[in-house]
Amino acid sequence: MRANDFLSIRDFSPGQIQRFLDLARQIKAIPGAYGHALEGQTLAMIFEKPSLRTRVTFDVGIHQLGGFSLYLSPAEINLGKRESLYDVAKNLERMVQGIMIRTFAHDVVEEMAEYAHIPIINGLTNYSHPCQALADYLTMLEIKSKIAGLKVAFIGDGNNVAHSLMFAGAQLGAQVWIATPSSYEPKPEAVEWAQHRCQDTGGTCTITNDPVEAALDADVIYTDVWASMGQESEAEARRGIFLPFQVNAALMKKAKPDAIFLHCLPAHRGDEVTDEVIDSPGSCVFQEAENRLHVQKAIMLELMEHEVPAISAPQRMEEPAHV
Repeated sequence: MRANDFLSIRDFSPGQIQRFLDLARQIKAIPGAYGHALEGQTLAMIFEKPSLRTRVTFDVGIHQLGGFSLYLSPAEINLGKRESLYDVAKNLERMVQGIMIRTFAHDVVEEMAEYAHIPIINGLTNYSHPCQALADYLTMLEIKSKIAGLKVAFIGDGNNVAHSLMFAGAQLGAQVWIATPSSYEPKPEAVEWAQHRCQDTGGTCTITNDPVEAALDADVIYTDVWASMGQESEAEARRGIFLPFQVNAALMKKAKPDAIFLHCLPAHRGDEVTDEVIDSPGSCVFQEAENRLHVQKAIMLELMEHEVPAISAPQRMEEPAHV
């Protein structure tokens, strides 16, 4: 794994994760200072899954850094079908300076990083959502003024968002609780990695099937949709299973009085969260969504900023002598 790819929160040291957050805060505070940082560079954005926040924040972000974006839809690429992933990577590395990909299988972003010798950014896979996790913890840092020691309770499906929330929390010393119905827990190896990293940072990672236990005295309550993209056929069955894990006023009362509510959005109001919670003064979901812009600008800046190598002027060919 090269240092100039952003595929998972796991790929970095705690200090590097903190560096992304510090840079994001600086960019947010003085955005004009970075208006030419990526001047002339182009980010290709490959979307196998649609998104409002990922599309807008990467598109706007690269422009605000002085660069350009190129949107590539499934119809235009159709990875692995119309053209092999290898061929797409080898084409794009000669035409653009970075690739953001939002797709299904995590193997796709890993293979893209293996084949392309330009920065690859994971905009979302079924396994992880690292850009979202950075935005989540930037929001916590802004509101709580710290991350280490915070009790962060994720209530719902042990999905990609839960994975990245665990990974980032472990890196930054948070006390992360994941509450899911039985059989919907995060992947065991993801939990194992987070718990191992916590030994170095003072954080904790706890898995439970009791949403009240997770929410008790929490600083942050977080949830996500019960059926993600690609799981639409399971939505009705999941609704019955996950209803006891709804984040409502009663559950929020178990948390600290100044607890905040987070959601990666889009929200299915009335399912995983009630209007009373998501529209409450303690809800920070739109600040959290805005922070996707700032953390992704930090990611692009860290990965794509480089000096343009000097190119020698071509030697002028001597004109033949007239005879």
